[in-house]
Amino acid sequence: MNKILLAATAALALIVPGSAMAELNQGATAPDFTTQGALAGKPLSVSLKALLAKGPVVLYFYPKAFTQGCTLEAHAFAEASGDFAAAGATVIGMSNDDLPTLQKFSTAECRDKFTVAAASPAVIKAYDVALKIAGVPSGLTKRTSYVIAKDGHIVMVHSDMDYRDHVRLTLEAVQKLKTAG
Repeated sequence: MNKILLAATAALALIVPGSAMAELNQGATAPDFTTQGALAGKPLSVSLKALLAKGPVVLYFYPKAFTQGCTLEAHAFAEASGDFAAAGATVIGMSNDDLPTLQKFSTAECRDKFTVAAASPAVIKAYDVALKIAGVPSGLTKRTSYVIAKDGHIVMVHSDMDYRDHVRLTLEAVQKLKTAG
């Protein structure tokens, strides 16, 4: 059943605009990481391995906290947090912002609904989400969302600087995982 789901997800990626921008593809193993993050303004350690032990993870990278698109995307993920929880998924937002900024963002814009975490240069490289401006890395991340199955394999990728489809597409992917499981 998982092979069928992976094949269907890969076929869907061919028709989803912006999906081909990310280097990591469906079926790849998600690189593990441990970093600092914040939930409801409180600092915490964030480990992909620990999160996957609970179920699938929606790992979304965003360029910069408190910018217009990133704020709207955080609001959209917060509004859909109940739907993600019902599908058994954990949502984690990542950027290269510092911990004090993430603490404020987690409360003000994520509305205390999900964790945001610091994307180190190693994590940015591992997930191939470095935002380049005129071919030069800017230190920011591309707006890229990954859905990672409990077994650590990537089942969906969407990379598009327009935030509007990220929540819908990741939610559809985790709901498909739940019905396939």
